[in-house]
Amino acid sequence: MQKFLAAAGVGSRRHCEELIVAGRVRVDGAVVAQLGARVDPDRQKVELDGRPVRAEPHRTYLADKPRGILCTSFDPEGRPTIVEWAAQMGADPNLRLYTIGRLDYDSEGLILLTNDGALAQEFAHPSRHVEKEYRAWIDRLATRDQLAAMLEGVEENGENLRALSVVAEAARPGRPPTLRIVLGEGRNRHIRRLLEALGLRVRRLRRIRIGALTEADLRGQPLRELSPAELAGLRLSPPRTAADLSYDH
Repeated sequence: MQKFLAAAGVGSRRHCEELIVAGRVRVDGAVVAQLGARVDPDRQKVELDGRPVRAEPHRTYLADKPRGILCTSFDPEGRPTIVEWAAQMGADPNLRLYTIGRLDYDSEGLILLTNDGALAQEFAHPSRHVEKEYRAWIDRLATRDQLAAMLEGVEENGENLRALSVVAEAARPGRPPTLRIVLGEGRNRHIRRLLEALGLRVRRLRRIRIGALTEADLRGQPLRELSPAELAGLRLSPPRTAADLSYDH
């Protein structure tokens, strides 16, 4: 059942399992009582919260998320969500889109939106290592010791926060210093917490690369559907080893 829901664009398989456990999924009017229940969507009526669930074609978009947008499909406080924004930018409004990974409310840059549950599940698996690169505008120049500490790791609230690589970009007169930081899969607000633990404040944070995809791949658009070849390139990211472990922003 959760496999069908994920394939239909409801969410990742783990999210679909949570929906089933919560009693929100029905087949022919009966609440699904267990995970792994079989379903024939051609003969049976599947509903989520009373609304029919039907298989839909898989589509994945690369988007340039602005600041002030939430990476969710609904916000009870009425703040703008990335799903609403994506529809305004040209994504199919009939698809059940959700993000692969997150960027927080104040961050911007590249993010993937999809209705392909299998793809989302694959990216969430701890064996995958899809690098993500960021540009961080900070309030002061980072010292050599601070740069070294970012690579070695910093303990913050019981978590070890570190970067795969950090490069201090050449300073420009009248502009804040910037760092280019590469991470793997990650923790909530990872970069902000890491830099703040070292006495540096982030003024602006932008994701500029996901795996092989960069800002140039948007081709001047705020949102663009990825081709099968581009998706295949993302899926070919090598498995992680224990020595590779790192965390997202």
